[in-house]
Amino acid sequence: MMAARLPGLLPPLTPKELLETSMVWSVAGLIERGALTRDRPFRSPHHSASMAALTGGGLRAKPGEASLAHNGVLFLDELPEYSAQALDSLRQPLETGEIVVARANAHVRYPARFQLIAAMNPCRCGLGGGGKGACGKAPRCQRDYQNRISGPMFDRIDLTVETPPVTAADMALPPPAEGTAEAAARVLAARAMQGDRLRAAGIDADMAYDQAVNARVSGETLDRFATPDEAGRALLMRAGQAGGLTARGWTRTLRLARTIADLDGCDGVLRRHIAEALVYRRATVGAQGDFERQTGPDVRTAAF
Repeated sequence: MMAARLPGLLPPLTPKELLETSMVWSVAGLIERGALTRDRPFRSPHHSASMAALTGGGLRAKPGEASLAHNGVLFLDELPEYSAQALDSLRQPLETGEIVVARANAHVRYPARFQLIAAMNPCRCGLGGGGKGACGKAPRCQRDYQNRISGPMFDRIDLTVETPPVTAADMALPPPAEGTAEAAARVLAARAMQGDRLRAAGIDADMAYDQAVNARVSGETLDRFATPDEAGRALLMRAGQAGGLTARGWTRTLRLARTIADLDGCDGVLRRHIAEALVYRRATVGAQGDFERQTGPDVRTAAF
C-alpha cells in the first residue's frame, strides 16, 4: 500500500518523459486506442518473474518490466524471493538508465530509468529478531535470508527503512496531518530548487534532461553543489573509515544528502543531512551497532 502511493508523490510526467514512456508502452502493445496518461508508471511484477520478464526478451525483444517502469516506479515485493539472476540483471540499468536486449538477429536498446522500491520480511518466518513473538533463530535466520540479495545489489539501494509491525493501538490513531498531496508539494518544491540551482550554474535543466535531478547529475556537478560543511565531511570520513561505505556508497550518500537538504530548504549540505543519509544506508544484521560506535553515538540522533 505504501509503495503504491509513491507515484503520487512524484511530479506529473513532462512532455519529454510522456513521449519516452508512451513509446516504450506502444512497443509492448500496452496502449489502447492511443490513450496517453501523465501518471507515472507503477509496475509490480510477481517474485516468480524471470530475468527476461524484468529486462525484456522474446523473439521480438520486447521491453521488460524495468523498461515499462521507465520514468516511474518498479516495485519488487518479497525481494529475497526473486532469483539471484533476475535481481542482479537490474544492477546495470540502475546505473546507466537503459537496457540492451541482445538477440541473434538484433540488439535493441530500451530506456530503463526507474525508481526501484523493494519490500521484504526481516527473515523467512517473517517474525524478526526483537520483541514479542521474535524469531527463535535470530539473528542467523535474518542473516541467511538477507544474504540471498547480493552485496552490490544492496549497495545500489540508497534508503533502507525498517518498519515495525502495526499494532491495534496504531490503527486507532488519527490520520497524519500530512497526506500524499502535501508531501507531493514538498517534493515538487525540492525538484524546482534543483532545477533553479542548475540553471544558475549555466546548465539548462530542461535541455540537460539527464542532469535534471540530484540522482543523475554528473560527478563534477555533484562536487560543486553537494560538498558538505566541515562537520559533515568529518562525519562522512568516519563512516568511510569504519567500513560502512564503498566508493559507490560515498557518492550515493552525497546525492541523498543533497536531496535531504533540498527538502529541508537548505542551500548547503550540513552535518545533519549527512547523518540522516548515513542512517538510511543499509547495515547487515548485527553491524549497525558497530557502525554507530565507530562513527559516533550521535549519528542517528543528529539525523532527526
